[in-house]
Amino acid sequence: MFDVALGITPQKEPAYIYTYAYSEDERSLCALEMRSLFGEMSQSNVLESFVKIDPNRSPFIKERITVTYTAESLEELFLQVETLQLCGATFKVTYVKNNGQTKSEKAGFEKRRSIEREIGLHIHGKADLRQPDRWFGVMNVNGRWVFGEYLKSESVWFRHQKKPNGYSTALNTRVARAVVNIAIPNPSGIKAIDPCCGIGTVLVEARSMGINMVGSDRNQLILPGARENMAYFGLTGEITERDIRDITNHYDVAIIDLPYNLCSVITAEEQLEILQSARRFATRVVVVTVEPIDEILINARFSIIDRAVAKKGLFIREVLVCN
Repeated sequence: MFDVALGITPQKEPAYIYTYAYSEDERSLCALEMRSLFGEMSQSNVLESFVKIDPNRSPFIKERITVTYTAESLEELFLQVETLQLCGATFKVTYVKNNGQTKSEKAGFEKRRSIEREIGLHIHGKADLRQPDRWFGVMNVNGRWVFGEYLKSESVWFRHQKKPNGYSTALNTRVARAVVNIAIPNPSGIKAIDPCCGIGTVLVEARSMGINMVGSDRNQLILPGARENMAYFGLTGEITERDIRDITNHYDVAIIDLPYNLCSVITAEEQLEILQSARRFATRVVVVTVEPIDEILINARFSIIDRAVAKKGLFIREVLVCN
């Protein structure tokens, strides 16, 4: 329907705006997660997409606005907001900062609060700043104003740092969550495995997102800790003692964090054997490694389709997406 009086043309399909936060060390990993989830990447901290992703999935997404109205000016946006039907629901409005703007374009604190109040005055309903029924965001993006439902990330990965059992060489939960998203951007109907699951860091992130992933490891001493970590967060999932060479079921995706510390030294031949086993039972594999393994992957008949580095100071891991 077109409202001639207001000049409003509702969008035929929903659009979403995401804001991001990451350190310079995380830039490469965040960009790979973006490409995996959205099929594109942004050079700024703002990404516009027609793909709907729960912000809680990503360790880098801060917020999402589901765009309802767009306008060239705030005055035009106010007119559109007046048509909003809340049916008795309370509301809150948040100004979402765009860190990609130049210094002259950015609105200061007082200006942001003023815009929030002005938008609120044009909404027919009762404001509730503590526990609103509906939470809206307003933002300036690429020279236009947008308004819509607002959702803030809860940083689920951060809570998982407090698991009962840790392991010195395990991925941190932030990196593990990004790796899971890179490996499995669309979980629907996917069967996944972490065949060297260790303490279960990757498993916890995957299962907390509702992803159908199982875990296994040949080290029987570490598996009770992995199971306890899962149970601690109220998660369930299969974790079995099994050598990667003995896996017979087929999986859509495998995530393999190759052993590397002094207690788990493996040769190039053993790395090849692990990857050849994965080639047999998984269609797609995401490998995390601290040393170059391109040649080994090629020898295992994998094609590297994308990659990133995950840094922590001088310590560097490489994340390789392989088919």
